[in-house]
Amino acid sequence: MNGAADLGGMMGFGPVIGEPENEYFHADWERRALAITVAVGALGGWSIDASRHARESLPPADYLGSTYYEIWIKALEKLLRDAGLVEADELAQRRSLRPGVPVNRTLSATAVPAVLATGTRYDRPVDVPARFAVGDLVRTRNMHPTGHTRLPRYARGKVGVIERVHGAHVLPDTNAHGAGEHPQWLYAVRFDARELWGDAADAGLTITIDAWESYLEPT
Repeated sequence: MNGAADLGGMMGFGPVIGEPENEYFHADWERRALAITVAVGALGGWSIDASRHARESLPPADYLGSTYYEIWIKALEKLLRDAGLVEADELAQRRSLRPGVPVNRTLSATAVPAVLATGTRYDRPVDVPARFAVGDLVRTRNMHPTGHTRLPRYARGKVGVIERVHGAHVLPDTNAHGAGEHPQWLYAVRFDARELWGDAADAGLTITIDAWESYLEPT
């Protein structure tokens, strides 16, 4: 969606500060934030796309004023409220005020390594052929949805080349809102940096993004 989460190419936020590859957390509470999010997500009350949408739909000032895992926790609270698993007064007081809601499944601590190693498949069979092939020139649609999308603003209305055909996958734009999986063909599209950023971009630099078929037009 067009919001504070879609920062690619925006100016005024300063340089990106890199961190060591093996530095995952800055405090113990961040470990707990990740663990709780994974455990509650395993209940099956929402999709990964709905989870992403909950984070990006936080008010801009709230989003930009929060750290990475603060955003995760705030989004999780929203998901829990929307699913009826907790009430606002319980979150405010940080304790249970009524019996818990029954759930169909849980994630035990002993099952976590196997679950994370296996992951979740999002590829799906479709009965239509891919519209594009490797080497095709395409233009991304100049779209501005009010809901979730995986097409960043900086890559809209731009010309690129199909680098790889991934197969058909769940469409996040509908799945995030409970409107069905509606699988589409998914492509890796390579863009010249100057197509995205203008003449000031590094010559020879390319950027590849994954784009669903409905994001693309032939050119």
